[in-house]
Amino acid sequence: MQQSPRPQRLAAELIGTAGLLAVVVGSGIMGEGLAGGNTAIALLANALATGAILVVLITAFGPLSGAHFNPAVTLAFLLRREISPRDALSYVIAQVLGGIAGTLAAHAMFELPLLQIAETARNGSAQWLSEVVATFGLVGTILATLRYRPEAVAYMVGLFITAGYWFTASTSFANPAVTIARTFTDTFSGIARADAPAFIIAQLLGAVVATMVLGWLLPAATESERRPAQASD
Repeated sequence: MQQSPRPQRLAAELIGTAGLLAVVVGSGIMGEGLAGGNTAIALLANALATGAILVVLITAFGPLSGAHFNPAVTLAFLLRREISPRDALSYVIAQVLGGIAGTLAAHAMFELPLLQIAETARNGSAQWLSEVVATFGLVGTILATLRYRPEAVAYMVGLFITAGYWFTASTSFANPAVTIARTFTDTFSGIARADAPAFIIAQLLGAVVATMVLGWLLPAATESERRPAQASD
């Protein structure tokens, strides 16, 4: 497959991450407003909406940029030498800016103050470990699915994140751009700025470990497996 021009790839990363955060934050606001104080119902709404939009965004933008929408995923591909350092840095900048833009868009849609400072405390060893596990699982899911069932990546990511909301103590941020953007919303999805750095460190650690483990676990593609992909370029 021919690679899209760099400006289009960066635009896809920015728009896609903005769309992701608009849904994460917006569905959190809507879910909390309609749940009548039932946090489980609000979390369920948030999880289902996030998983669904990931399927949509990855399917739509995957052919353009690879649909990373996540600095931890970009780091994994950088470590695998599948993206250049220059492009990786540009992707991360686009992802962070897109995430913040999506958060502001969610506030605007619900007629809330655009600029907010999150006050929701999310800290402690259980939450940090959860972010390591969540990001390890996400990156591992992506790498393994790309190796054997690349057409299923969007669905596998959407399903993993939906599950991650429920099996991790942190509700599975698993994404430094998402973490940064969520410091700008004092709503259901927010995270206090003081707590964000530890989340980001845990996420990057999970991505590095997943890349190393999956690099050892998955056999390299054979020449016969690579040939059809090359023929389609």
